[in-house]
Amino acid sequence: MRIRMLVDMAGTRDGQPWPARGETADLPTAAAAHLVASGVAEEVPGPAAARPRPRARKKETSSAAVEDS
Repeated sequence: MRIRMLVDMAGTRDGQPWPARGETADLPTAAAAHLVASGVAEEVPGPAAARPRPRARKKETSSAAVEDS
């Protein structure tokens, strides 16, 4: 999940310094969601093509339509 930092954070994550306020980073979904819920980051929306599309439901055929054919 891509996030944008809303605050400056001290320390490191996985040995790397946190992005500065206003910078973006790709983090695992759980870690990113925690930062967003804590108010220290916001989710950066990605392009619509990158989001999975919901699967279309199969149309059901009624038995009456089949019998009338």
